[in-house]
Amino acid sequence: MNKVAIIGAGVGGLSTAAELAKAGLDVTVLEAHVDPGGCAATFFHQGYRFDAGATLAGGFAPGAPMDLLGQRFDIDWEALPADIAMQIHLPDGETVTRWSDPNLWQTERLRVFGPQAEPFWHWQERTADELWHLALRLPPWPPQTLRETVKLTSNGLSWLKFISSNDYTQLFSDALWPTSHHLKDQSQRLRQYVDGQLLISAQATSGNANALYSAAALDLARQGVAHIPGGMGQIAQKLADAVKNFGGRVRYRQAVTRVHHKAGQFEIETQRGETYLAGTVIFNLPPWNIREILGEQAPLQLKKLPPQPRDGRGAFVIYLGVAESAIPKEAPLHQQILIREPFGEGNSLFLSTSPAWDVRRAPQGRRALTISTHTQLAPWWHLHENDPAAYEERKERYTDQTLAAIEQIFPGLQASTDLIMPGTPVTFQRFTRRAWGWVGGFPQTSLFSAWGPRLAPGLWLVGDSIFPGQSVPAVGLGGLRVAQAILATLPKTQRTPRIQGKKLLRAEDLT
Repeated sequence: MNKVAIIGAGVGGLSTAAELAKAGLDVTVLEAHVDPGGCAATFFHQGYRFDAGATLAGGFAPGAPMDLLGQRFDIDWEALPADIAMQIHLPDGETVTRWSDPNLWQTERLRVFGPQAEPFWHWQERTADELWHLALRLPPWPPQTLRETVKLTSNGLSWLKFISSNDYTQLFSDALWPTSHHLKDQSQRLRQYVDGQLLISAQATSGNANALYSAAALDLARQGVAHIPGGMGQIAQKLADAVKNFGGRVRYRQAVTRVHHKAGQFEIETQRGETYLAGTVIFNLPPWNIREILGEQAPLQLKKLPPQPRDGRGAFVIYLGVAESAIPKEAPLHQQILIREPFGEGNSLFLSTSPAWDVRRAPQGRRALTISTHTQLAPWWHLHENDPAAYEERKERYTDQTLAAIEQIFPGLQASTDLIMPGTPVTFQRFTRRAWGWVGGFPQTSLFSAWGPRLAPGLWLVGDSIFPGQSVPAVGLGGLRVAQAILATLPKTQRTPRIQGKKLLRAEDLT
């Protein structure tokens, strides 16, 4: 039986692990921490359970990516649909309520952006619908083998049957254009709204974000935003349970320090001195971490990486414990605050509040908040390594500015806090172990610069570094796609489908 090791128990890696274990492979997941999830984990501190990084759960509508994963792995997410995906506070003082209900959303966007913006929204929704038809087929993008090229062609031809011939030219053009092409002659208010949404979903704004990718990224609310009891980390926990239900293993406190190819297989060494052998290794890690682990055996693509990430950003995050009375009862749990341009660096904030009903997330009468802003990596690391006092001053300044901005939305919040924990990219590297604290994957500026999952024979990549990029539903779909690609390389004699209950589960069910 082919042994498979997945390094990192993020949502992408666990989705791959569950699919491979379900197909009958010998699967072991090695996770450095005590809980699964990575940047989508939930951690405990002083009575609170905070979502570490990813705080918005999307893709839970019927037929959407997380619904597909739940059906694949017999998981009940216990997801509670959100009537309001989020509330967005624009620089001009206007507040936009992003309703999940399409009719309420249309009424709201007409109120805020006017009828002149409707052509943009019609393009976005129509294009997103067409892209979801393709995405749920798990197309192998970018194709890395002849088999994948043939499959991609087949996927594309069958997909085109669902597409109006009038849309062909537009779709192919959008594969090359930035989103700003569709915002010509539109208001600054609409452009700022779109930029704020794309920054948190595509790691880029409309001037650079690819139009096709953006249409789907702006569709998050229509794909079903939900609240997960216990926090975002429960998504990864349920996937880890599925891996074990299908016969796989999930080992915690197993930080991998070295992977070495020897005698036709891979030796995997951990910080605890344990060694694992595998014929296939899947990294649910950023490319820079993988390069360090593989050392001289790293493939050329990894060796050619710059010393530090040039594309993408980190996050400055504040974890707050506050009095429940400081949060208005009618306030949506997710808030985006766009203060001024350029967004990021405290000029734009994303805030997520634990639900009042979720007693697991905070002590009685309290709420857990996670607030984040995009930030460049280099300044934090330069100060951390060369001027620790200036690093602490910068962290304090960002904290004060962030709390002052939140105070405009929730007056009296600062006075109600009993816990304030700021975190920088340096903090993120320490706790998530992502090199340099780089989060969110590569900016989605071009479909043709996407990384494929095949690194070398027997070595694979999964997570937010490969297409379709960041977000829980995106890495979940990417995980299924990678598992499918791995299974296609193996003889069917190496697969022994697992039986769960009375249902025989086969890898071929997905294709």
